[in-house]
Amino acid sequence: MRIDIIAGARPNFMKIGPIIRQLKKFNDAHPAAPFQFRLIHTGQHYDRNMSDSFFEQLGIPEPDINLGAGSGTQASQTAQIMIGYEKAIQDWKPDTCIVVGDVTSTMACSIVAKKAGIKVAHVEAGIRSGDWSMPEEINRIVTDSITDYFFTTSEEANANLLKAGHRQEQIYYVGNTMIDSLLDNIDKLRKPDFFDTTLSGHPYIVLTLHRPSNVDDPEKLSTLLDRIHDALGDCRVLFPMHPRTRKIFDAIGREYKQFIIVEPMSYLEFMFVVKHATGVVTDSGGITEETTVLNIPCITLRDSTERPETIRLGTNELVADHSLIKGYIERMIAGDWKQAQPIQYWDGKTAERIVQALNNVRS
Repeated sequence: MRIDIIAGARPNFMKIGPIIRQLKKFNDAHPAAPFQFRLIHTGQHYDRNMSDSFFEQLGIPEPDINLGAGSGTQASQTAQIMIGYEKAIQDWKPDTCIVVGDVTSTMACSIVAKKAGIKVAHVEAGIRSGDWSMPEEINRIVTDSITDYFFTTSEEANANLLKAGHRQEQIYYVGNTMIDSLLDNIDKLRKPDFFDTTLSGHPYIVLTLHRPSNVDDPEKLSTLLDRIHDALGDCRVLFPMHPRTRKIFDAIGREYKQFIIVEPMSYLEFMFVVKHATGVVTDSGGITEETTVLNIPCITLRDSTERPETIRLGTNELVADHSLIKGYIERMIAGDWKQAQPIQYWDGKTAERIVQALNNVRS
């Protein structure tokens, strides 16, 4: 079986690393029937801290092809990725295209593959937020509508796919490759250079914000940050600022004395500060999975989440009404928070199950 593995944005990189390692391990054990595979980087994220360093730190080989799509509008970026991937499959046509997550690259490459008669395998299939204002939700639904092999992270995802009319035999409940990466690297986490001088010995919360609904309106962002700051007491906030958020934040021109603002961090450094934090406040989805496994309190500032298992069994709380955030942060700082429960297959062996499933379908 020939396989293309697609990576385009920061969340993808943590998800493909374990799959690549398991494919290599399988090939070493089965030299007579190896998988042939290529790693294709679409270039959707081009900031070094949000792309190249992840390949280095997670032991991912250099991409066989970089499509160099870069930034742009949703439409232009999708078009560049589709054009680039169409060219990439002209001389070396794979049997299966593995896409991960819910970014533009996921949707774009799955469409190109399907039109070329290539099977599509979607890692992290079936998750839904119900929020059609999120580009990611559209990417998920479009990708799953043409997927052949669904690799899922939760019972909720399985149910979503069955409800949409997909067949049980297409669905492989395998777990979460993001957790594979976390557990693979838990002993390799790196203390950031600024940690000892700014955070060591102080309780702190990690804050990440990038959703348009939270950051695009300067007044709304300012009010949100004010509410977080007012709830801190003696606690500090570490704020690795997304480039999107930075533009709006700089325009606000406010200073928050207990905020420590840094550039986006490498994976190993970011997970170090999360692991040692009092809690996390975020509008990201993936971080809620990692905080659940690490048993770190987490607040998600959104109206809905595509990862309900992190609320049902994990440490995540959904806070849609920002006027309530002060009470939640005060509880977080006081240690008055629920404890994480085990989630099936979030055990570091997801990639093994994916490779075994791929081997079964080619037999």
